[in-house]
Amino acid sequence: MAEEQRDLISDRGSGVLSAGDTQRSALGHKATLSTLAILVALLIAGQAVTVYFVYQQSGQISKLTRTSQTLQLEALQRKLPSSAKPVSKMKTAMVNMPLAMRVLPLAPSADTVDMAPASNKTEDQVKHLLLETDHKKMFPDLKDNLMNNLKTLKNTMTDEDWKSFESWMHKWLLFEMAKNPKVEERKATPAKKG
Repeated sequence: MAEEQRDLISDRGSGVLSAGDTQRSALGHKATLSTLAILVALLIAGQAVTVYFVYQQSGQISKLTRTSQTLQLEALQRKLPSSAKPVSKMKTAMVNMPLAMRVLPLAPSADTVDMAPASNKTEDQVKHLLLETDHKKMFPDLKDNLMNNLKTLKNTMTDEDWKSFESWMHKWLLFEMAKNPKVEERKATPAKKG
């Protein structure tokens, strides 16, 4: 009998222990699942935040790319020779060209532009310099006196070009006046004796 009681006690003890183990095992399983669910949720949230920041930065990256391309294009345009201008700029230059310049025959050929100026006169030197930068520039043939030549220019230029030319003439006149100031003649005054 004593043995039977021991067996019963050991059976009860083992039954109590196994019930406790089952509860602990179920709680451990729930804790593991909760922890795993939290980790998965954190990973998904982290991915969402990363996607948000990448999307936000992509706008700035595209702006930087456009700016970089614009700067590269400007650098290439600066490296081009001055005669290779974009078509749009050449069209506006033709529109603003004075009428006198449009009526004249074509400019001299490139062979004559590379030659030295016709003489040492300022007019020839300036013409040569202007033709070096743009060999298509034209100059009217003005063989009359100053006033008649100015009237001819005024009649053949657009109003805007003539106003610009008048402004230049005014500034040139001021320059010439400043270069050669008129000295007032002083009358001889007797020195005072004291």
